[in-house]
Amino acid sequence: MKCPRDGTDMPTEKLHDIEVELCPQCHGRWLDLDELDKLESSVPSTEEERRATVMFGERPSDLKCPVCGKPMTAFDYRAHAVVVDACTEHGWWLDSGEEGRVRDIIAERVRDLGRKYSAESGWHRFLGGLHKPKR
Repeated sequence: MKCPRDGTDMPTEKLHDIEVELCPQCHGRWLDLDELDKLESSVPSTEEERRATVMFGERPSDLKCPVCGKPMTAFDYRAHAVVVDACTEHGWWLDSGEEGRVRDIIAERVRDLGRKYSAESGWHRFLGGLHKPKR
């Protein structure tokens, strides 16, 4: 398979126990359709914590799918400042370092959900205390 960014042959490598294609020139990675979910699930979390819109602000990409050659779609991954390119039929292109940002974003979402749950629980306890009859 050829790199969609620079045309270099891409050998397979292991990334968090996922076989992905790595460009030795630009260090981008090609993940098949199911492999982005596998990368996200490499962060300790539940499926519910990871669920949300993956593709935000979709626009035409300058890159072509290395599998079928069709133009890909660029988007902001989960509405963060990480631009990922996708072929909806074949997979995802992550530029160098973006796999780490994907994992960071999922870990951040898990932390944020934990804080939200804690704050909501505290608020409900507070509100419950307001409704108790005084003795």
